[in-house]
Amino acid sequence: SLVPWLANRLAMSERTLRRRFDESFGYGPKTLDRILRYQRFLRLPRDKAQSTAILAAEAGYADQAHLIRESRRLALDTPLQLQRRLVKTIDT
Repeated sequence: SLVPWLANRLAMSERTLRRRFDESFGYGPKTLDRILRYQRFLRLPRDKAQSTAILAAEAGYADQAHLIRESRRLALDTPLQLQRRLVKTIDT
């Protein structure tokens, strides 16, 4: 898991690490990890022929369903809905 590894590398207790994350980011290390993975997905170059499943794997998700669940939690939309909303905003 990320937290024990990071705490060990930084020579601090897991509790101290979690507290510092909360103070710095407003949430814990696992939430930051989820946000950073989703940002990796959003930065991937898009090709209409490329499937969402492939993009999900490249960003570090277990599968396409995992990406969709995380997208709904973090962006309140599926990746396709988010893309349509962004394109609509750019076009107007």
